[in-house]
Amino acid sequence: MDLRLRQCFISVDDHDKALIFYRDVLGLVVRNDVEYEGMRWLTLSSPAQPDVEIVLEPPAADPDASPADKEAMANLLAKGLLRGVNFTTADCDALFERVREAGADVIQEPMDMPYGVRDCAFRDPAGNMLRFMERPAD
Repeated sequence: MDLRLRQCFISVDDHDKALIFYRDVLGLVVRNDVEYEGMRWLTLSSPAQPDVEIVLEPPAADPDASPADKEAMANLLAKGLLRGVNFTTADCDALFERVREAGADVIQEPMDMPYGVRDCAFRDPAGNMLRFMERPAD
């Protein structure tokens, strides 16, 4: 079986703030910016992995979601309880400084983990947790 990851989804409550963070701070490339029925989706990817896309979508973007479900998703996002994405980087410390200087909310400063990576963590402007991992040199 030939399976490959194509897209992952992250809920955001302000696409303009998210765009500044993901494009300008992290250096991702915008592939699509779509508005439909009062909602907006931004699709971005890393220049190093153009075939893997991150879709920034509104909380509970499903058109069949009830108003109560949409409110629950928005509340979970506001609390930072929705999952984010893990990235790899060649230099965790340099990336940490760049993202911290941009004003992102620091969750964890760079540290060596017992499972063999050096990583750090931030919250994006919507509160999603993002981890950045550096694997040891071979």
